[in-house]
Amino acid sequence: MANMKAMAVLLMALWSSFILQTAYGAGECGKTPINTVALSLSPCIGAANNAKATVPPACCTQVKKVLTMPACMCAVFLSPIAKQAGINPAVAISIPKRCKIANRYAGKKCGRYIVP
Repeated sequence: MANMKAMAVLLMALWSSFILQTAYGAGECGKTPINTVALSLSPCIGAANNAKATVPPACCTQVKKVLTMPACMCAVFLSPIAKQAGINPAVAISIPKRCKIANRYAGKKCGRYIVP
């Protein structure tokens, strides 16, 4: 009986650890939730919807920060919050190039899109 109780406690501890790691662990954006990163990219909204729009310097600054984790940038562009904001991923993915960021992971896939 004591072994079953210990096993149940151990399983609950492991499950709790998994849940906490999923909620607060390293995801595409490290420990920062995707929605938080998406909000930090709010200066990019106009440029993410219009390929001909000038990309604001504040947007380029934020994009450089996020590009330290390329999977994060992709996750943000494909996220539900980006979709709700009306972001066009095919246009948004071009922002690093439009900001003239040299280390932008050109040629890498982001969902069904290729980084220019």
